[in-house]
Amino acid sequence: MSVQDKFENKAEELKGRAKETAGAALGDDDLKNEGKADQASSAIHKGVEKVKDKANEIAEKLVGDDNK
Repeated sequence: MSVQDKFENKAEELKGRAKETAGAALGDDDLKNEGKADQASSAIHKGVEKVKDKANEIAEKLVGDDNK
């Protein structure tokens, strides 16, 4: 996972937390649910990036890294 991807995922997660908190404080269920959705989206992206990283690790082991 690139640093930029990590940053973007964390920003999305924090935005979601802020929306959820604001929605709860204001009694706005739509905003609260939107915040939860943002957090879920961030978690999905994070999971996808972890799978990509693991696949790359496995591919490197199978093919070998001639640059080392």
